[in-house]
Amino acid sequence: MTRDASVRRAGDGAGQDAWGRLNPRLILVNLSVMAAPVAMFGATSLLTGGELNLQALITLLSFTITCLVIAGISIMRLITTRYRVTEDRVELHKGLLFRSQRSVPVDRIRSVDLTANPLHRIFGLTSLKVGTGEQGGSEAGGLSLDGLSVRDATALSRRLTELRQARRGPASAGADADAAIAELDWAWLRYAPLTVWGVGGVFIAVASTYRTLHEMKINPLELGIVKDLTDRFGSVPLWFGLLVTLAVIVVIGVIGSTVTFIEGWGGYRLDRAEAGMLRIRRGLLITRSVSIEEQRLRGTEVAEPLLLRWAGGARLKAVASGLGDADENSSRSRLTPPVPLALSGRIAADVLGEAVSPTAEAVLVPHPRAALRRRLNRALMYAALVAALFIGFGLWLTPVLVHTGWITGVALLAVGAAFAFDAYRSLGHAVHGRYLVARSGTFTRRTVALQRDGIIGWSITRSYFQRRAGLLTLGAATAAGNGVYKVRDVSESEGLAFAEEAVPGLLAPFVEQRRRHATGSR
Repeated sequence: MTRDASVRRAGDGAGQDAWGRLNPRLILVNLSVMAAPVAMFGATSLLTGGELNLQALITLLSFTITCLVIAGISIMRLITTRYRVTEDRVELHKGLLFRSQRSVPVDRIRSVDLTANPLHRIFGLTSLKVGTGEQGGSEAGGLSLDGLSVRDATALSRRLTELRQARRGPASAGADADAAIAELDWAWLRYAPLTVWGVGGVFIAVASTYRTLHEMKINPLELGIVKDLTDRFGSVPLWFGLLVTLAVIVVIGVIGSTVTFIEGWGGYRLDRAEAGMLRIRRGLLITRSVSIEEQRLRGTEVAEPLLLRWAGGARLKAVASGLGDADENSSRSRLTPPVPLALSGRIAADVLGEAVSPTAEAVLVPHPRAALRRRLNRALMYAALVAALFIGFGLWLTPVLVHTGWITGVALLAVGAAFAFDAYRSLGHAVHGRYLVARSGTFTRRTVALQRDGIIGWSITRSYFQRRAGLLTLGAATAAGNGVYKVRDVSESEGLAFAEEAVPGLLAPFVEQRRRHATGSR
């Protein structure tokens, strides 16, 4: 008798510990990938008027074969995947040629996340991911079940919660369980257009379409719709055509940003699914449910992109360990959509268990004027480089570019100086209770409140220009969030004193070594 057979028999005899399988409706989801080549064939035929060259046919055929292979692999994964939950662990077996077996003890489970894309939702399915808080990939130390029915996934998540609470004891079922911290307010929709991602998405979509057609040996400039637009713009002044194009891009970008906000944050709710566990649920088409263990929370970060800051808005992120690699951490750490700045402070205080958010209450120490000079010098350098480029071409081609260079340089210097002053005003740091608070940035101003007992080390960096100005950048290393949170352009003595005040004794060996080096040099 094989090991798998014996495990299966033991599981079947265990009642609720029996092996389960993914939902058969997942076959329909896997086969739906074939809709992509069909849609691509239809769109290409429409754009080219039904005239497909050999290169386009080869590309479409290759894409169709690739989709067939993907569908076949997905169906094989459905057939070979089995899982079960016992009193002390979650087990997953999958694979045919390469057999994979995973086992996660209940004690090590840190999160149970549910995600459902539009196809999953059409067929009543969802994906469940069990996380252990380990870094290094989407399944490092954990496991994922892609294709459970919503009922089975909800029941499985509930059972894992009960098992974890049972191991923690009765004290884990506190009164705060399922308490709502924040829910979606559609008034926040006014912040949706205040991002460059919508405009950037227009350029990304155009570039992707152009590249795809180019690979098929189809010249996009020869398409009928493109020729029609070119003829129309050719009959108007250039400046008017550029303004209309810019206006169209901005309008499409605003619409795209708004739609993205609605899809990504529809149904948003931040609550405590159980005592000691934060849960963020959001998504209209793609639903997401993310869990963050509060004992792994090390602070919060308030991000204020420039346009959002001018409108009095901000986004709140959790600084927590065990959220996966950099991409996963960026996605799973989001506690709120763009919200009013005051509200982000109240939510941060609730999440951290404080009366007032440290990022709002801390009195930040301003940085030396040398930090302002560095930013002004940087603005001057960029303006001079751009002006020199125009002037250089002007001396070679036409005097018009020389005048343009001077005007552009002066304008860039004025704008750069304004940004330099804003960046300097944004700098600040403080020790506030049990938190280190640091702020920096102008295009996106970030204010982080990091628990001092979560700091495991310091990094000190000094560029050539910083050394000349007597400045340094102090980095607080932690196992949570981005890994290092920096206090930029602080004076040497103030930075070392600040590090010692934040975590006494951690930087003492470095300071002592530096003192000995200075004494020896004398």
